[in-house]
Amino acid sequence: MKTGGLKKLTLGLLVSATLGFAQMAGTQAPAGPMQGPQAMNYPGGPGSARTSGVRAVTPGTINYLEGQAMVDGQPLSGPGQAMQPGQTLATGNGFAEVLLTPGAFLRIGHDSQVRLVNAGLAETKAQLDRGTAIVEVDQLIKGTNLAVAVNGATARLEKRGLYDFDAGRQAVKVLDGKVSVTEPAGSKSIGKGDELMLASAKPLKSRSFDESAAKSEPLYVWSEARSQDESQANVSMAQNVAAYGGWYGPGWYWDPYWSFYAYLPADGFLYSPFGWGFYSPWYVGYYGVPYGYYGHYGHYGYRGGWHGHVSGLNAHVSSFGGGFHGGGFGGGFHGGGGRR
Repeated sequence: MKTGGLKKLTLGLLVSATLGFAQMAGTQAPAGPMQGPQAMNYPGGPGSARTSGVRAVTPGTINYLEGQAMVDGQPLSGPGQAMQPGQTLATGNGFAEVLLTPGAFLRIGHDSQVRLVNAGLAETKAQLDRGTAIVEVDQLIKGTNLAVAVNGATARLEKRGLYDFDAGRQAVKVLDGKVSVTEPAGSKSIGKGDELMLASAKPLKSRSFDESAAKSEPLYVWSEARSQDESQANVSMAQNVAAYGGWYGPGWYWDPYWSFYAYLPADGFLYSPFGWGFYSPWYVGYYGVPYGYYGHYGHYGYRGGWHGHVSGLNAHVSSFGGGFHGGGFGGGFHGGGGRR
């Protein structure tokens, strides 16, 4: 492809992703600023209908919470609350998920705190003040910059992948992908299976780590479960958009059944670093993929083009009792999630 064509394609993806921030918001969608005047009929399932508006979703939007959490020391107002640059999200005995650029999720563990530094599509940056965090990058659009700061170092995420941060240990792990870490003493790029100890002797040196031990950590286990739920919400939303319209380009789309935002990619399909599938509406519409739960990559194998519908695991009859749980330390909002 010629350079001019590549630039146009990249610009087109950025514009499309920006438009994708204006998402379908169901009647149960969280209230907040930038509520659009448009509305459409959105079938919530067989024999039902919902009205939805269009709402802008920005990096820093809190998508899911389990347990105790606060923003700047105040109880959360509910799902969909958008953090502003400079604000902090802190957990007690719980976990939280925050949306970053389209296709990227930030998740923090127990007794952790993350600060939103920048919240633009071209430059999104979070800072881990304490505790642990994992960033799942299912898709990284060219031209966007995604970074996490920890202990005076800045880790720029360069590829789709899975990245682990620990403020207490001053460590950065790459479970999948590639990251460039910069601090006053220098910089170093590391890839899958590498770990940097930020407090170690300079210059920075990478080392291998015990992958099985990393995958047994509570935040990793919770993140994998969240990735699976996000995949199921994606399938449901992609099917509804393919059948009934409401496509605004790649980005976050409010799913009233799961009570959180689902991610729809630009085209085709992709897999998360955990192996769960994410499908675009045109792919679902073109192939006529039926309702149902889509197989985990590597478990169900190739079935007519990696869209392997697994019978008997229909997402519309599954109940995970999800939703948005939380509020402040010791109470707050409980929203209905899961399928019904």
